[in-house]
Amino acid sequence: MTKRPLEQNDMNNEQSQKNNQANDLIITEQHSNLPIETHPFTPVLPPKATVMMMGTFPPTSDKWAMRFHYPNFYNDMWRIYGRVFFDDADHFRVGNEKHFDPERIRAFLCERGIALCPSVKQAIRETGNASDKHLTVVTPVDLPTILPQVPNVTTLFTTGGKATETLIGLLDEPPPKSKYPKTNQSIAFPYHTPSIERQMTLYRLPSTSRAYPLALDKKVIAYKAFFEKMRKL
Repeated sequence: MTKRPLEQNDMNNEQSQKNNQANDLIITEQHSNLPIETHPFTPVLPPKATVMMMGTFPPTSDKWAMRFHYPNFYNDMWRIYGRVFFDDADHFRVGNEKHFDPERIRAFLCERGIALCPSVKQAIRETGNASDKHLTVVTPVDLPTILPQVPNVTTLFTTGGKATETLIGLLDEPPPKSKYPKTNQSIAFPYHTPSIERQMTLYRLPSTSRAYPLALDKKVIAYKAFFEKMRKL
């Protein structure tokens, strides 16, 4: 997303569209027997947001405990938020039931100025589950459409490697993979379109899936350090 004259941007966008079409054709041929799924949840885009959390794809609907981002009760995302902001892992939980309250979560995100948007719009589950390792991205997030809705967001933070790779892949001149941020690291980059010009930072935080080999307490420490840095605490 380096700055170029408008004419060059148009040429690059046209070439990017052609490349995406070619990639879509390859993906379709490789996984012709598997469905392309569209992310089921709409972004949460508070107008005053200054940071935006970006994951990849939810589990299959049979694993949902609610119709909201990170819907699996056994994913620790909303426990981590509960501990970081309220010192209570069950803050967003509905009593003793095995689900969280999406409306309380949404209200909290809007009040704290934290946007939430997946990095992937469409994907193919190669093995039928939520594993990022076996997720083929068909259509990534359309940042030129999302970012104007959150004009104060200059920091994106991902919840794992796949989301990080997806977003970095949108850069005009992505760095080599050896330079991608590791967990709890960040990179800065300029984001330029004909209508947007921002200096952005991308942080990579730990996955909140229990399959990710890191103790819950250490994940809480990582998220708390990030939100303190962002002055959300």
